[in-house]
Amino acid sequence: MIRKSPLTGGIAALVAVMLLCMSHISVSQPSGGTTTADASGYVGNEACAKCHASIYESYTRTAMAKASGPATENLIVGELRHQPSGVNYRIYSEDAKVWLAFERPGDPSVSGKRQLLYYIGQGRRGRTYLFSVDGFVFESPVNWYADRHMWDMAPAYGGTREMPLNLPALVSCLECHVSGIQPPIYGTENRYNIPLFAYSGVSCERCHGPGAAHVNSGGAIVNPTKLSAVRRDAVCMQCHLEGNAAIERVGKHLYEYRPGDNLSDYVRYYILTDSKGEGLRATSQFEALSQSVCQKKSGDAMSCTSCHDPHVQVKPEERASFYRTKCLACHGKPFGARHHADRPDCTSCHMPASLSTDVAHTEVTDHRILRRPSSTPMLENAFAQPATPKLVPFPHSHESDSDLRDDALAWESVAESGSKLAEAEAERLLRLALLKSSDPALLSAMGYIEQKHGDTDRARELYQRALALDPNLIDAATNLGVLEAKSGHMREAVTLWQGSFQRAPGRSSIGMNLARTFCGSGQFDEARTYTLRVLQFNPDLGAAKKLLNGLNADPPKCGL
Repeated sequence: MIRKSPLTGGIAALVAVMLLCMSHISVSQPSGGTTTADASGYVGNEACAKCHASIYESYTRTAMAKASGPATENLIVGELRHQPSGVNYRIYSEDAKVWLAFERPGDPSVSGKRQLLYYIGQGRRGRTYLFSVDGFVFESPVNWYADRHMWDMAPAYGGTREMPLNLPALVSCLECHVSGIQPPIYGTENRYNIPLFAYSGVSCERCHGPGAAHVNSGGAIVNPTKLSAVRRDAVCMQCHLEGNAAIERVGKHLYEYRPGDNLSDYVRYYILTDSKGEGLRATSQFEALSQSVCQKKSGDAMSCTSCHDPHVQVKPEERASFYRTKCLACHGKPFGARHHADRPDCTSCHMPASLSTDVAHTEVTDHRILRRPSSTPMLENAFAQPATPKLVPFPHSHESDSDLRDDALAWESVAESGSKLAEAEAERLLRLALLKSSDPALLSAMGYIEQKHGDTDRARELYQRALALDPNLIDAATNLGVLEAKSGHMREAVTLWQGSFQRAPGRSSIGMNLARTFCGSGQFDEARTYTLRVLQFNPDLGAAKKLLNGLNADPPKCGL
């Protein structure tokens, strides 16, 4: 759900250079009075530009600065005919707005458009767009893939035969691309106040912390290079480490993290390893870098900024010489003179790009910095199944088993991704964790396991305890509704489903439960209302279209 970086001789000089380039410059209060800040103390990049004009101008051209924005900016128009579903898509601009139009020839129920409000992704690898229905924000079902210069379906939906128009824009996916994000409205998973975020892209303050006090009164601001290694690396790690599981700590959210904080106070990352401790997933940058010999030999002296200046976008024609300079800062010019001097692009051999196993049509750079990449296996599939899997915190944690809750939920997350080997360990740890804690997430997860085992009474008890502590648990309420319905307690089931569907109308299965229940009891108007609500968010759902046809018949039928 969430996502980063030595030879002690030469690295010291390199780090010194980076410290000089990135060091904090004290400034007086800008003329023109106090700069207005939002509730979190953020003021935006323009406030920084008053005193750091050259860095500001350089940063505006970087990929991070362009990671998100209004859909009207940098629009990529295009069309796609998706063969498996037979749906035609068109992305275009009209009347100063951006639209996604869709239609399936011969099927009038699949014809319409959505106004695209924002783009996510600066476009070097890809880009998706967001739209809103009744304040609930969703991802476009089609993405732009820059490596192939083509529009195609969102990841995992290439073979779908129904148009996926209800892909929720979750905060876990948005927070790395935007700044000043609005958290979801309480109790919902993807309903936001619009505008969705205060500042486009990754703003200065995502790395330097809220700037109001600094801009308005000359107060301190975070300089990542002056933090401890753990907190320095966390600034990059918040977005450049994904792992196999990311579990938010009790009462905390990743979007609350601020540079200089201890990231593990907000979220704990886990990596799936085999019995030898070797990672098996398609590694993200920070995780891959931790496996490199450079990082292991250099230790805390090396960070992401040893090779990357976040304020600068390296020009394509300068990339080879730029990164060769970084390599030789550690390995020395004499080494460079005798080691393939005729092939100056170090990264093409030691950090080759390979196709991502997570996202279609995209390539990732191998940050393991392998000495002989051709003789080493490429990054393995994220769902590889070792004979004796282990799930370990990343970076390595010295914390005690007081984090048994997080360990249990991490194993549950891996099990949900399709790992059969993780199911038994998830159940074992959940049972142990519940002996020490009545955390609602643990109760809900264990309730689902008991439900799968067929222990209805135990599952009901666990769901009820979870909802007593947190009434907004959508999964717990939905699953408890299923148990109540199977026990003949339809009124209780309907109440639970109505609350969940109101807060998550993009979850078609909940709405269909309600529609079928009302239809079965002869309340056809209610059934029709819920069916239409399902189709508002998921207009190509075959089951809903079939039910609506039955409800519109004379006499009405449930079409089951």
